[in-house]
Amino acid sequence: MTHKFQSLVIIILIGLLAYIFVTPARQIYTVNFVSDKNLEVGEELIYVVSYTFIKFGEIKIIVKGKKIIDGQNYYSTIAYMDSYSGIPFVNLHMIYESIMNPKFYSTFFRGIVKKEEYTTFTEYYTDYSKSKIRIKKGKVKPYQLWTDSTTSEKQEFQDGLSILYFARMFSGSGKSVNLLCFVNEKKSNTYMTSYTQVSGVSIDALDYDVSCVRLDGTMNFVSVFGLTGYFEGWFSNDEASIPIVAKLKVILGNVRVELKSWKRPGWIPPKYKKS
Repeated sequence: MTHKFQSLVIIILIGLLAYIFVTPARQIYTVNFVSDKNLEVGEELIYVVSYTFIKFGEIKIIVKGKKIIDGQNYYSTIAYMDSYSGIPFVNLHMIYESIMNPKFYSTFFRGIVKKEEYTTFTEYYTDYSKSKIRIKKGKVKPYQLWTDSTTSEKQEFQDGLSILYFARMFSGSGKSVNLLCFVNEKKSNTYMTSYTQVSGVSIDALDYDVSCVRLDGTMNFVSVFGLTGYFEGWFSNDEASIPIVAKLKVILGNVRVELKSWKRPGWIPPKYKKS
């Protein structure tokens, strides 16, 4: 396997959740909307990542828990990104964790990258009341702390995992938003637009098309390993707003991320009905 293909694998598994988009001409702003979507603790979604006809990895996303603070819900989530065994020269295993406030902005983030030699971690501790983000980076087993610093930020922001859940709550609203993000210790922004039009989306796991609404955006900044340009995703057209399919652009072409299996009590993917 060439170094170029190995880099491509890294692009996809990291890039799906680490949205680092910059749109310099746009002012960062927030949007006020009331979502009819909801999360379920214990929800588990598994996705297959493919480039052309090659399937080389999976992503598992879980809603771990919920805490009620002052009558408001704070959700904790985790994502596991793993390449398949047997792919020559590729052995990728990463974990993202995020805790989100009631508006689905980040209050805590942890990223873990498991390498052959050692495992690294990155953690962001956010205190919006003091406009501070504490950044810790290092190695585990044996533990080494490489960085322990702070930066200032008054505005609420998204991390590499929380933004996925914000998109779920935002889908179908028919609005646009430009969100502040803090990823890879850099401040940037994500511009996305949601649509209300309903369409059918086909996946291998079902023998019918899923009723979905679409969301898209543009990456004008070149992210890790070349993730850039236009992206789009389709979410189930119901209160669960489950991500069904995503398409991302990388240096060598387009990547597809498709829902493979799910665990959510009582949830059945809505069937698309032509009008």
